[in-house]
Amino acid sequence: MPLPTAASSVPGPPADHPPSVDRVLHLPALAELFPAYGRAAVTRAVREHLQVLRDRPGDAAQFHPEALARAIETLLAQARAPRLKPVFNLTGTVLHTNLGRALLPEQAIAAMAAALRLPCNLEYDLGAGKRGERDAVVDDLLCELTGAEAATVVNNNAAAVFLALNTLAPRREVVVSRGELVEIGGAFRIPDIMRQAGARLREVGTTNRTHLRDFEEALGPRTALLMKVHASNYRIEGFTAAVAAADLCGLAHRHGLAVFEDLGAGSLARLEDYGLPHEPTPQESLRAGVDLVSFSGDKLLGGPQAGILVGRAHLIARLRKNPLKRALRVGKETLAALEAVLQLYRHPETLAERLPTLRLLTRPQADILACADRLAAPLQAACGDAWEVRVRNCQSQIGSGALPVAQLPSTALVAQPRARRGAGAALTRLEQALRALPVPVIGSVHDHALWLDLRCLTDEAGFAAQLARLELP
Repeated sequence: MPLPTAASSVPGPPADHPPSVDRVLHLPALAELFPAYGRAAVTRAVREHLQVLRDRPGDAAQFHPEALARAIETLLAQARAPRLKPVFNLTGTVLHTNLGRALLPEQAIAAMAAALRLPCNLEYDLGAGKRGERDAVVDDLLCELTGAEAATVVNNNAAAVFLALNTLAPRREVVVSRGELVEIGGAFRIPDIMRQAGARLREVGTTNRTHLRDFEEALGPRTALLMKVHASNYRIEGFTAAVAAADLCGLAHRHGLAVFEDLGAGSLARLEDYGLPHEPTPQESLRAGVDLVSFSGDKLLGGPQAGILVGRAHLIARLRKNPLKRALRVGKETLAALEAVLQLYRHPETLAERLPTLRLLTRPQADILACADRLAAPLQAACGDAWEVRVRNCQSQIGSGALPVAQLPSTALVAQPRARRGAGAALTRLEQALRALPVPVIGSVHDHALWLDLRCLTDEAGFAAQLARLELP
């Protein structure tokens, strides 16, 4: 039977042959798609679907008007669906780089929305009535919280390190301990950043032991800077030695040099006050005499992606004058979010309640266990009899290079195929099915099972509700 068209005098194609683009566009079943998606998008989807039908012939039922309309609407919905979508992070890594690192507090989200909705004084001094400096949004807060003389912000910590080296040591030597030449995520290495910044690396010491005399012997007329890099994503243990920041600063200042420290994760809170392992803070570095410190905004600080630099006023002034500062600067939404997060640090008594990163890191295992007990039966029902779902103790990790050997007691739901044969393929299918849910679920596979660490599960009801839609072949 030919498909209905606006021009009924035109004969229809055979029932086993795809109709023309024009005939499909005139189908009444497609009429409601035009106001929803626009004629150009609908036309593209029609052409795409018809090409698939030509390349992969199938049942004649797929040419029925309703079938065509459904297929084309699916294509349009998929094209419009956001590529960046929320997921359930059940990997056991709190600050997961691939999943967006720190979750922002509601205060920061509201501040970002306000800054984006209306004009704001991003680079306008309201008191003086003239152009201002965008760093002014947060520099007073950063100085108050860290004890620094001045501060500036760029788009991430790698950019902060690049800007510092390019400004303070172009074509000159930067002395660094060989044991601190770290590689951060995505295969970015300190030596590579240094080279691209125009500085010359001068390695001293050995992988496991570096002494103050190693730095002293390396000083010369080409020396511009001494640098420390916090080994935040690995740990060397055993027969080791490192130069304390205070000793390195004493040496540098006697020779008229500055010390720059890349802290990486950069917590502004004393984590040990919250029952967590100690992590060096910018405050400690500055008190030890370090002249310039850089750290991330979206790691332990719990804020937006940013690279924060704090230290001596004359050094920060030089960074701001570098033309690269404009290329690396952050936007109003980042500054708005960062300001809101920094304000939370002024009230340390409520910080663990209001800052999501700290709240997740300090979540009691008893709460996680209770959540697992409630969700075990729904997950078992969704997986079916071919799977065994158990509640197991596990260890979470902080992530993003922070406290790499520290582990946090947690609880997981563990799904394991009952049949050993084909267990690997079954686990792959379960992983894929969980990722295909409306809010994808990301876990981890090890010990021949899928582990869903519930430390970071903040929407228990939402997770449970969508389990009914889990489709396992």
